[in-house]
Amino acid sequence: MADQHAQSGEDKRPTGIPVIRWEEPPEGPVLVLLDQTRLPAEEVELVCTDAPVLVEAIRSLAVRGAPLLGIAGAYGVALAAARGFDVDDAADALAGARPTAVNLAVGARRAQAAHRAELARSGDVGKAAEAALAAARKLHRDDAEASARMAERGLALLDELLPGGGHRILTHCNTGSLVSGGEGTAFAVALAAHRVGQLRRLWVDETRPLLQGARLTAYEAARSGMAYTLLTDNAAGSLFAAGEVDAVLIGADRIAADGSVANKVGSYPLAVLARYHHVPFIVVAPVTTVDPDTPDGASIEVEQRAGFEVTEVTAPQVPVTGPGGGIPVAPLGTQAYNPAFDVTPPELVTAIVTEEGVVSPVTAEALAEVCARSPEVTIG
Repeated sequence: MADQHAQSGEDKRPTGIPVIRWEEPPEGPVLVLLDQTRLPAEEVELVCTDAPVLVEAIRSLAVRGAPLLGIAGAYGVALAAARGFDVDDAADALAGARPTAVNLAVGARRAQAAHRAELARSGDVGKAAEAALAAARKLHRDDAEASARMAERGLALLDELLPGGGHRILTHCNTGSLVSGGEGTAFAVALAAHRVGQLRRLWVDETRPLLQGARLTAYEAARSGMAYTLLTDNAAGSLFAAGEVDAVLIGADRIAADGSVANKVGSYPLAVLARYHHVPFIVVAPVTTVDPDTPDGASIEVEQRAGFEVTEVTAPQVPVTGPGGGIPVAPLGTQAYNPAFDVTPPELVTAIVTEEGVVSPVTAEALAEVCARSPEVTIG
């Protein structure tokens, strides 16, 4: 039967379809994902029967976004345990599928630890598999609850920084229910502002080269009835210069112990623009995104992705001709620089909003204090 834990709050999702759920058909348990590479043209689900299939879904960005990757990683370990595969091998493969997003490893290791603990206690592989699944379900529920608290705290911060409402918010990449067990991170704050009549405009960066803003954030904004406008990433400077941005809200894939923020490439330039134009630059992320083992921004491993994502464009249901499966937009053989993320130093971040509290100004000490309120993260 379908996992009710994974589907809680489903009716509130802008997509109308759960982005991830555990099911147990007669032929064995599976993990079902909404294939985000097919959006917005069509809503298609992927069925994962083992960890290698899930690893490929993660690498291809069929499932993506820091919090959701953590949930997927935990369910992937539970899937390996339930189907009798090597749990440690599955956890290692999942944790390393994308190097920058720390939540992925957190989720996989949490389910792995639950499996090991129960196996050591009882020696029962069935009970150990149940423990791994219980850990994944708990992470799923916890993320939904964290999303709601971040939205509440983020909206309160906006009201404090920008009294009077009528917020014009610029966002980058995709941070809504497509990346979360709940309604998201940064997008959830904008959605909360919309629901109380305080959002005048959501400015949506296209987010080149894979267009997560155009394909996914615009999709979620439209489904939520929000006032939004799409712009190319390189039009953001013009928007700031025209005085049309009141605040920048982004998510994060890893936050170092000093408050450096790794997020989708293009975030750092927005931080620089925001500082020059005296606009708040706000990061919204759960405490599971804080990595105490990464001391600073220079220590964050930035994922380098294939060049064809830059030299070709892809779109669902469009014929392809390029070697990477897309339509070539550069001469054959062109080399491309394609980091998936960039790193914003803490001095450019106005605030980090977590479910446990708001960090502002962003310092290692303040970040450690907020994270110490949660049993999930401890920074020494």
